[in-house]
Amino acid sequence: MSLKIASINSGSNGNCYYVGNENEGVLIDAGISCRETERRMQRMGLDPCIVKAIFITHEHTDHTHGAEVISRKHGIPVYITQGTHQNSRLSINPELLRYFSSHESIPVGDLTVKAFPKRHDANDPHSFVVSGGGVSVGVMTDIGSACEHVVRHFRQCQAVFLEANYDELMLEKGNYPIHLKRRIKGEYGHLSNRQALQIFQSFKAPNLSHLILSHLSENNNHPDIVEELFSKYAGTVEIAIASRFGEVGSFWVSS
Repeated sequence: MSLKIASINSGSNGNCYYVGNENEGVLIDAGISCRETERRMQRMGLDPCIVKAIFITHEHTDHTHGAEVISRKHGIPVYITQGTHQNSRLSINPELLRYFSSHESIPVGDLTVKAFPKRHDANDPHSFVVSGGGVSVGVMTDIGSACEHVVRHFRQCQAVFLEANYDELMLEKGNYPIHLKRRIKGEYGHLSNRQALQIFQSFKAPNLSHLILSHLSENNNHPDIVEELFSKYAGTVEIAIASRFGEVGSFWVSS
């Protein structure tokens, strides 16, 4: 069996990723409007009605903006930690609200979604691995550093959405205030291109087939920089750059 993956949007203006099989799919985050999410899915041949769950990584609005409307319109359950929910100001229909805990494996039809904690400046942030038919897909963005949970799960995946947020030189020379630069570079901030490359080189599974570099900074990174850096080391892995302006994908990932 194969899983289809797609980036619906990726960046500080909104994040939303799709993973699914022939019968059901999940959204990891819903950070753009319901209407735009539907449009982009339809352009990729994905029926929004196939989405059976929304999983929220953390409370920042670029990951939650569209969740209420998408959930209400399509009757989709929203999986979120209690801490994230309390800090998100999301008003989800109680009948569609599902709390999860760290390291919990949640069945969604023939899919299983495993939640694990990550380092980010949010209340209770998590990343996810979506598995089905012997294929595992990781969504690992908004990460300040590669903790043991990220390393362990990255090693298990055939495809990963991995953050490559900033180019270190661009951030250093940019006009962000010092406190914001420190936040971005900190242990609970974001991954640089170099840090993402280190994770890829050190921990990729032998059968990793797709790497989608995600959550690129608008001001401190550029797709050309990321592509040039990773293409040197890609080998047989297909590299794609998620966009803040539109959908990227969709790819079929096989075991």
